[in-house]
Amino acid sequence: MIRVWFNHWFSTSYRLIQLMKEDAAEPVWVVGTNKQHNSVIRNVCDEWYEEPVTDGDAYVEDCIQFCIDHRIDVFVPRRKMLDISRNKKRFDEIGVKIMADDYQKLSLLSDKARTYDIFRGHGGVSVPDYYEATTVAEFEEAYSDIKSKYNQVCVKFVLDEGGMSFRKICQEENPYHMLKLYVSNSIPYERYRNWLKAVEPFDKLMVMPYLPGKEISVDCLRTPKGLIAIPRYKGGARHEEIIYDNKIMDMTNSIMEYIPLEFPCNIQFKMKDEIPYLLELNTRMSGGLQMSCLATGVNIPKIALNKLLGREISWSYEKRNTIVSYIEMPQMIAEAGSEPSADFSE
Repeated sequence: MIRVWFNHWFSTSYRLIQLMKEDAAEPVWVVGTNKQHNSVIRNVCDEWYEEPVTDGDAYVEDCIQFCIDHRIDVFVPRRKMLDISRNKKRFDEIGVKIMADDYQKLSLLSDKARTYDIFRGHGGVSVPDYYEATTVAEFEEAYSDIKSKYNQVCVKFVLDEGGMSFRKICQEENPYHMLKLYVSNSIPYERYRNWLKAVEPFDKLMVMPYLPGKEISVDCLRTPKGLIAIPRYKGGARHEEIIYDNKIMDMTNSIMEYIPLEFPCNIQFKMKDEIPYLLELNTRMSGGLQMSCLATGVNIPKIALNKLLGREISWSYEKRNTIVSYIEMPQMIAEAGSEPSADFSE
């Protein structure tokens, strides 16, 4: 039996865990931890514990002790992946394999500005223009230049996950939109500028042109047989299209050859004037990976686990354009207590 630990993953990892356990030659026993005690993920885990609340080096120490106490064979980190990767040797010493790439690669790719700089000079990869700003004056100058060249401007912090800090800068608010439609990521220039001024100097901010085209998310895994690369075109609704566009596939291959990541990753592009631009490279399984697996019949979580264990699983898929979607299904997690559960962000 292989004991696998997932630490504080997002809710869609429910399906990723199911896929990892599916038709396994050796039983996969999943231990889950999460800051949200009643996360739906607990229903698909064989053991369930609350996530350690420490940070930094103390969190790494807690992780090592957790692995020892719970006889973990494989650790699939999401939270504090960078810190855990930096200490892979310590996990190796206690017999735990980490499903994460080397620290040098992860450290580089976690910095979006450095990622852009690396690929800017690499043939075959289109990278958007950008400025870095840590003061309001730098932001104002960068905004003015990008605005004059591309008309639409967006921002996000250099160190960010899942686009949490992404904002599209607009000139003024639309009252009708604010009152009657879903709140978007758009924010008026003056309001955003005032927020930055209140926390100046702030963390490194990237100021870039807004790319209005479709977002493409490519789920990837290198294997001895070749690269698995499944491109999902995201729409406004829940459905996503799997389209094997030559430009996207060529750019994906170029990126994966230049920085050969060994474990599941996700490359995001955005279209502008028929040109795909690199947005970011996430060094973990994506929340939408389940869609790619369903569309192709390729079980990436299971293949990745076996690769980490030194085993090769045969795979194949037809590069066929398809549309895939999902529905929400209610899940009973546990009986409610007399007090409401604490609300933790995932």
